Amino acid sequence: MHALTPVIVLFILFFLNIPIGFALMGSALFYFIFLNNTMAMNMVIQQFVTSVESFPYLAVPFFIMVGSVMNYSGISEQLMNMAEVLAGHMKGGLAQVNCLLSAMMGGISGSANADAAMESKILVPEMIKKGFSPEFSAAVTAASSAVSPVIPPGTNLILYALIANVPVGDMFLAGYTPGILMTGAMMLAVYFISSKRGYAPSRSKMASPREIGNQAIKSIWALAIPFGIILGMRIGMFTPTEAGGVAVFFCFIVGFFVYRKLKLKHIPIILKETVQSTGSVMIIIASAKVFGYYMTLERIPQMITQGLMNFTDNKFVLLMVINLLLLFVGMFIEGGAALVILAPLLVPAVRALGVDPLHFGVIFIVNIMIGGLTPPFGSMMFTVCSIVNVKLEDFIKEIWPFIVSLLVVLLLVTYSESLALFIPNLFR
Repeated sequence: MHALTPVIVLFILFFLNIPIGFALMGSALFYFIFLNNTMAMNMVIQQFVTSVESFPYLAVPFFIMVGSVMNYSGISEQLMNMAEVLAGHMKGGLAQVNCLLSAMMGGISGSANADAAMESKILVPEMIKKGFSPEFSAAVTAASSAVSPVIPPGTNLILYALIANVPVGDMFLAGYTPGILMTGAMMLAVYFISSKRGYAPSRSKMASPREIGNQAIKSIWALAIPFGIILGMRIGMFTPTEAGGVAVFFCFIVGFFVYRKLKLKHIPIILKETVQSTGSVMIIIASAKVFGYYMTLERIPQMITQGLMNFTDNKFVLLMVINLLLLFVGMFIEGGAALVILAPLLVPAVRALGVDPLHFGVIFIVNIMIGGLTPPFGSMMFTVCSIVNVKLEDFIKEIWPFIVSLLVVLLLVTYSESLALFIPNLFR
């Protein structure tokens, strides 16, 4: 029983509202100090330090910085104009734009909370002016932001690829299909809700091909970033880490010389935002590595794999069980933390039953993003409600149609590997 005591300590600390990184660290230290004091403490500290001394992890701060730069460089504005031209004529108008913008933003920022915060500040006030209720506006914004980490170059895609030992480029390609499906499902939900409530389009008619073409030319620099990243990695021009550096440089050039919205005064703000976001992510990664070290010593991954194998030898049943587990865990633990804790435990089990780890990565990441929308601890839920000033109970009433639509997509990508991996398979 003592082998599971640190897990119990972890959940106690988490429910005491201790940040997940420190909760992981505290529960791991509890194990090494009180339950297994045969190991020198300097070895434990060494695990904590060396866990982040990895060149591929440099991709994380680079892509975080990309998301920050785009907010000051005019890239976000051009993407919003493009989304409005494409979707503004549909029922639900700005709500449809909200969904499409998140998909476009995901290709650059890759952060659900950053996307949710940006759209809450910029797009939600306009939605409310157009007659949308604040609760519905908040729900659309939070739900659509779940797409951002699924479409490349989301940091969760990078972390999973490193944990599961799959090529980052392949993981990026695998993110496009579920991201497109999630966007389409939410736009369909917006259509039905808007038809019922009479939410009007933001444009009187569909944009002409010429208007779409003119806006596409203005937005081409923003739209080119994700495709340039993927293409560069596929042809071997640069590694994922180098791709992050190239993307940052490209965004600075576009912001300074093309859109001319980026100023020197923005650079300290961008650096501060990057350091803060990177610090929180890397503390979670380092703490999770030490926590994983304890689990390795106690053979917990092997126990879980064996337990799942004894429960069923049918991979479809196993995936359903894992989906239910992840949906439950996602209600309590932030997506990135759930990824670094659970992926090392579950990947060996699914591999043993012949599930492609690339396919499982798609399932895992879509699942934990749904968790970010659900009470009691969904991170995007809290981000949007705090900015829009909406009560949680009102938000929860509006979010359920979107959660249901995302669950349908989750089932599709879980039980259709050919659909989930359609794009990566084209390049194999």
